[in-house]
Amino acid sequence: MSDTTRVPRGGFARHIPLAVILAVAVVGFFALGDYLTFETLRDNREALLAWRDANYWAMATAFVGLYIVIVAFSLPGAAVASMTGGFLFGLFAGTVLNVFAATIGASAIFLAARWGLGETLTARLESSEGKVKKLKDGLRENEIPVLFLLRLVPVVPFFVANLVPALVGVKFRNFLFTTALGIIPGGIVYTWIGVGLGGVFDRGETPDLSLLWEPFVIGPIIGLCVLAALPIVIKSIRSRKGT
Repeated sequence: MSDTTRVPRGGFARHIPLAVILAVAVVGFFALGDYLTFETLRDNREALLAWRDANYWAMATAFVGLYIVIVAFSLPGAAVASMTGGFLFGLFAGTVLNVFAATIGASAIFLAARWGLGETLTARLESSEGKVKKLKDGLRENEIPVLFLLRLVPVVPFFVANLVPALVGVKFRNFLFTTALGIIPGGIVYTWIGVGLGGVFDRGETPDLSLLWEPFVIGPIIGLCVLAALPIVIKSIRSRKGT
């Protein structure tokens, strides 16, 4: 889709997609929190594995569809879904399916926000002056590094990294590109944990997510954050020297 594509304006109608997403997210938070859990996966793992063995591509398609819905509507259980991908499909295939589904779901939120509230805010940013204009221009000049940072920094919630770029008018192609690449490191880690879930369930334990903060895991991700931030720092230094 072209970044210059404009959807016909229809008053409140253009806000309906984002309103639906937010409504479903709120309902899902309260209604699905007890279902999309490790306990549900543990209790149904034999049936899931049997269906996967008998209908691999149907299972993969159903998994991707469910994961897209979870991400698109910001439902609880995204981490469980990522680990389920590793549990059912292994590290490589699980990572590919996880990253693909998460990217599609994130794009759905981005476009819903862009067509509605995002376009209004973007128009205001384009006509702004002063500090807001400087912030807008800085974002335009460093769009890809900033988007990579939003994906790589562990403390930034996934839905925030989906909504904020749409509301400030970043290019969709840049959002898509940085999302698809930027979530790979975290996707590998979650899928990797999922690969070992069978043994964890056999021992009657709960998956240990503290692994995400181990130096050998968080270290490379921080390194990627530094690399993503480097172009911003270099541009800032050069601009100061030029003034």
